[in-house]
Amino acid sequence: MDPIRNPYAPGAGTPPPELAGRDDLLGEVEVALGRVRLGRPAKSVLLVGLRGVGKTVLLDRMRDGAEAEGLLTMRIEAPEQRSLPSILAPQLRQLLLKLSRREQSRELATRALRGLAGFVRVFKVRYGDIELHMDFEPEPGLADNGDLEHDLSALLEAVGLAAKDAGTAMTMFIDELQYVEEEQLAALVTALHLCAQRRLPVALVGAGLPQLRGRMGRAKSYAERLFSFPEIGSLPPEAARAAIEKPALAEGVRFEEAAIGKIIAETEGYPYFLQEWGKHVWDAAEGSPITLADVKLASELVVGALDEGFFRVRLDRVSASERRYLRAMASLGQGPHRSGDIADAMGRKVTSLGPVRSKLIAKGMVWSPHHGETAFTVPKFDQYMRRIMPEDGPLGERRTDGARG
Repeated sequence: MDPIRNPYAPGAGTPPPELAGRDDLLGEVEVALGRVRLGRPAKSVLLVGLRGVGKTVLLDRMRDGAEAEGLLTMRIEAPEQRSLPSILAPQLRQLLLKLSRREQSRELATRALRGLAGFVRVFKVRYGDIELHMDFEPEPGLADNGDLEHDLSALLEAVGLAAKDAGTAMTMFIDELQYVEEEQLAALVTALHLCAQRRLPVALVGAGLPQLRGRMGRAKSYAERLFSFPEIGSLPPEAARAAIEKPALAEGVRFEEAAIGKIIAETEGYPYFLQEWGKHVWDAAEGSPITLADVKLASELVVGALDEGFFRVRLDRVSASERRYLRAMASLGQGPHRSGDIADAMGRKVTSLGPVRSKLIAKGMVWSPHHGETAFTVPKFDQYMRRIMPEDGPLGERRTDGARG
């Protein structure tokens, strides 16, 4: 069929043609932000889930909705090895400059900009990764003490007061939040807690891997009362069907029932995989209706595309010893797996593998659902590891160059 009219959209954070199965969550966030704007109690929201479940897409859709309601937003992706002040400061500057152009909030927004200038001056020295230049003179004593919890609280309080005067709310949309260090997460939680106590219109909608829930709890014990943690998973069968069927119907193309069933089974309902299968099936099919044979043919192409892109880009980030650990996990199946079982598969002691496991968690490759357990953060990664690291000797001697067997 015509590849130009292919409606499916696999990609990192690329909006799918049909955002199926998430209406309740979108509504929940809309209500929470509406309450924050009115100064009424509401929890900030942190989306948690594996790779490929559509967290980034949801975050962007929620931000679009917030801006359509007149809320001020910041959109940030938290990279590894960057400080929280360095990623917040440029976005706060842009937001405050917008507020300073409004007559009703000009004075308070300008004061917040002075607070940001002091904040940047202090933490530029401490973290060394802030490159922002401020055109405002700092206000002595406002967000410039050098204590991140205190200063970030003072800064977000000043922002909240300006947003309140403007009759709006400030919402931070932060993706990959699990990469922020726990000390800095603690400062963010403290600042949001202060704003909530003062009924200021400041909120966070974040997203991260499943370990984010535990990291927030360790950062501040009261985080579970300040945030809701909706778990984003694979789509139920009816929603998965809609994600595949509706875009094709909009182009006048139908699927045979067996073809849809095969796609849902192959993808296990994971949104990213649904888009990959949809794209390749469309390109492989001769015409409408799309058949089971079309899906079977395309499935081989999808696996190859995933191996060279979605999976490979993640494996390239790990060392040889970390690959062997991942391969040992994969030999046990999808998981989660006990640390002792992984160690047994490698012929090693559990204690000797602790540093490797910790590095893989820090890199976002695995996470710990419960104490002593380890699971992949990427669906179907166990199958991928078995494909590229075949059983050609003792586990410690398996190929680690990423080549196919």
